[in-house]
Amino acid sequence: MYRRIVLAYDGSREGRSALREGALLARKLGSRVFLLSVVAENAGMRIGDAAYPDGVGQSRQTYKDLFDEGIGWLREKGMNPEGRIVEGEPAPTIAAYAKEVGADLVVVGHRRQSLLQRWWSGGAGAYLVDHLGCSLLIGRQQVSDEDFHEAFGSAETPA
Repeated sequence: MYRRIVLAYDGSREGRSALREGALLARKLGSRVFLLSVVAENAGMRIGDAAYPDGVGQSRQTYKDLFDEGIGWLREKGMNPEGRIVEGEPAPTIAAYAKEVGADLVVVGHRRQSLLQRWWSGGAGAYLVDHLGCSLLIGRQQVSDEDFHEAFGSAETPA
């Protein structure tokens, strides 16, 4: 059913939960896994890059560290993930990557936002629903340790 799954991962609590849920699903289905981390590029980041390049560089390094953590964790679980870190607007970047790799499913986390935050940042979820050529899973399921370890063994999971 889902042969190629993109896991969008940002290292947040919600992202880690989605990574865990997506990995469990991929394991059960024998799917190929693609990990994507998007360094959000926006006007504020471009201004920050011009004014304080070291700060933005640290942000990029943080994303690289989180990406490496996600890839390493998936490999510990016996998976052979492919992946990429890219800069851009998250929703269009996720949609483009999913198309590039021929994904059947994209798994993302969900962070609650106030009405003002949603208005200011736009509707990433709505964009994905409208622009993905595959299914979208909003990872909100809390996978129990028992279910997780049954599928993967007893190795430690991301926090």
